[in-house]
Amino acid sequence: MANVRLEGVKKAYGTIEILRNIDLTIDHGEFVVFVGPSGSGKSTLLRMIGGLERISGGRLLIDNEVVNNVDAADRNLGMVFQSYALYPHMTVRENFAFPLRMAKMARAEIKTRVAETSSLLQIDHLLDRKPRQLSGGQRQRVAIGRAIVRQPKVFLFDEPLSNLDTELRVQMRVQIAKLHKQLGNTMIYVTHDQIEAMTMADKIVVLKDGNIEQVGSPHDLYHNPASRFVAGFIGSPKMNFLDGHVEAAHEGGMDVKLEAGATVSVPVQPDQRLVGKPITLGIRPDDFSQSPAQETDIAIELDVDFVEHLGSVTYIYGNAGKQTVVAKAPKPAPPKGSGKLRLAVSPADCHLFTSNGRALRRLRAPADWS
Repeated sequence: MANVRLEGVKKAYGTIEILRNIDLTIDHGEFVVFVGPSGSGKSTLLRMIGGLERISGGRLLIDNEVVNNVDAADRNLGMVFQSYALYPHMTVRENFAFPLRMAKMARAEIKTRVAETSSLLQIDHLLDRKPRQLSGGQRQRVAIGRAIVRQPKVFLFDEPLSNLDTELRVQMRVQIAKLHKQLGNTMIYVTHDQIEAMTMADKIVVLKDGNIEQVGSPHDLYHNPASRFVAGFIGSPKMNFLDGHVEAAHEGGMDVKLEAGATVSVPVQPDQRLVGKPITLGIRPDDFSQSPAQETDIAIELDVDFVEHLGSVTYIYGNAGKQTVVAKAPKPAPPKGSGKLRLAVSPADCHLFTSNGRALRRLRAPADWS
């Protein structure tokens, strides 16, 4: 295992900046996921750690050693990519053994490592097949096995599941998470899929336009986003955003008048400078209820446009005034698909974002936090 530390790391192509002053520490044994939209710099950052892209500025340390100018082959990293990168003319056994033979490892040790790796991935029965005889999920396990067999300090995964269908993606997410528990290695994983990030990571790094927006556990990012971007990116369906303006700031928080009509007192750190200024109220779809539980709850009337039935859960799409709202349907009887619906939400479950997208710190956590 090894830690990874980035200190003011930059990447530029000429005058075009791709990554700006990245400061990040990844501890021994952590499973860290880089997530963000296309063009955010997440794959470039991973490739810089792997030695496949040169660093334009700052320092990269692996196991407390600066590796800025160390070749990829000498960093002792295991890499798994979107393309399986298997040798098509070799069997699975030969694909596993090849990097060990190149390292001039003893034949007996190679045989032992290949056996251990195939057993760990439960692909012993595939060792004599060639890649063309394997399914997509089996090929990806072989690609992971090629990284494991070298016993690297750190594993790097660059969107390894994007070529798989939905069912296989779920299976492989579980497989990779189990491998992390069994091996205990530091793992860095890149994906554009926030569901993958939420289900697999110890720590998520959210990137946007070459900058780190927020670093934290899946729980922290979901319940306490640092910006409107993070709030909208993490969570499916994404957070609702309702426009309004600040009427007052006081010891208990901020009073907000929504364009949709309701007035709410949100328990956040008060800021007198925001009085009279525009503000955005954020509400997770899962935080709505059908009727107020307390007098302070916000009541929102929704004109229902569409009802999405997903089996175990149903979501309602509608409008509150001129703004679109998505809400988890109340039980036991969700609406048929049109008409009006009155919903409620606790102010403690709400978020406030300034006009520049910054989140205001909440004074207390919701009751259901663990």
